[in-house]
Amino acid sequence: ARSVVGLACDIPVPGYKVNTVNLLRLWKAEASESFDFQAFNAGDYWRAVEEKVGSENITKVLYPNDEAVRGKRLRLEQQYFFVSCSLRDMIRVHRLRGNDIREFHKSYAIQLNDTHPSIAVAELMRLFLDEYGFEWDEAWEVTQKTFSYTNHTLLPEALEKWSLPLFAQLLPRHLEIVYEINRRFLDSVRARGNVDDATIAQISIIDESGDKYVRMANLATIGCHAVNGVAALHTKLLQRDVLHEFYQIMPEKFLNVTNGVTPRRWVVLSNPRLAELITGKIGERWISNMEEELPRLEAFADSPAFQQAWRRIKEMNKERLAEVIRDRTGIVVDPRSLFDIQVKRIHEYKRQHLNVLHVITRYIRIKRNPGADVVPRTVIFGGKSAPGYFTAKLIIKLINSVADVVNNDPEVAGRLKVVFIPDFNVKNAHAIYPAADLSEQISTAGKEASGTGNMKFSMNGALTIGTL
Repeated sequence: ARSVVGLACDIPVPGYKVNTVNLLRLWKAEASESFDFQAFNAGDYWRAVEEKVGSENITKVLYPNDEAVRGKRLRLEQQYFFVSCSLRDMIRVHRLRGNDIREFHKSYAIQLNDTHPSIAVAELMRLFLDEYGFEWDEAWEVTQKTFSYTNHTLLPEALEKWSLPLFAQLLPRHLEIVYEINRRFLDSVRARGNVDDATIAQISIIDESGDKYVRMANLATIGCHAVNGVAALHTKLLQRDVLHEFYQIMPEKFLNVTNGVTPRRWVVLSNPRLAELITGKIGERWISNMEEELPRLEAFADSPAFQQAWRRIKEMNKERLAEVIRDRTGIVVDPRSLFDIQVKRIHEYKRQHLNVLHVITRYIRIKRNPGADVVPRTVIFGGKSAPGYFTAKLIIKLINSVADVVNNDPEVAGRLKVVFIPDFNVKNAHAIYPAADLSEQISTAGKEASGTGNMKFSMNGALTIGTL
């Protein structure tokens, strides 16, 4: 329906003490025609810039509120725009190097990070079929060899699906391709025999149980040669529950690749004093090879001097976070109190509300027994909610309301404080993880695919409170 220009924006990512710089290529949407002079001359000033505004909106805000249909449309436009730009660019580079387009998969391995980019399966097929003249079977073979899919959620309601009318309106050619992928896949499964209608309904890319939807997780699973969960338990639960029917049909596709975080950012950069202390004891190889090298630190666990140095670093990190909290919220907290921290996306299954109920419980206990000997505790929350997730926003409101009561009650002063740190992001997190005494990992059992905040807390010396 319209043309949009994708402008590449490159961010160099230098490796750690190596002669390698990778490029992170991002995309900005621009209008092909930024100003309609005829509309302007006719006095229609909005229409003169309408195309520019509409096109640039695509990359203005990531994760727009998709409660309304317009928001859903924008979200799908974004997904297609980013995917299409990236695939076209990969093909351009592949051909620029003199490579055969039919060997595209030998140059590029594309990882679908959750279902958000899974429209790429249909888009690569479209490019091969419509722009490069492939036969179907050849295009499908190269496409499958190119893609792998990482699943990030066990929550059925979080598995992405698009309403058929919206998909058809925005991406009609892709819907034709999705139908054909689905037809061929279901035919191949039926040809094996012993497959009932319920299984066919479950593995179909098109959900026909009510209003019709395109299931993006099914498209990704069918269109890839490998599917992974992000923790051993998560992968096991994927095979048993979420993608069980697919696992029965093609078990060879499934494998586990456990999530991880880098100590380069989450200790060396964010906690330089701790990094210096560790390096002073065991050398710096742990920075690049943590799993093998860090156990050597255990030899110093009982050393009073080492313990004292470790404690002092934790105290300084807590003082730094206390300053950040005072500057950002106006709340004064005691760095000598126990810092009990839960920072992650706000979600019902992550159970920030359970943590708040615990705060209320502690508060009531102190009120009922003012003379009780309790360890002073500062409970710190942080995290964002999806823009249309009403309950999550209500949880944030609850935390702040409880904080108002607790922090202004002289009877609990010095023994309990509650803080909600605004705008939780990577930059702010650099001050948070190193300061934690307690790390709250209390998601509903079996619902957390694999958090990484737990790792960041852990490698900064916090004690984990976890759901078994």
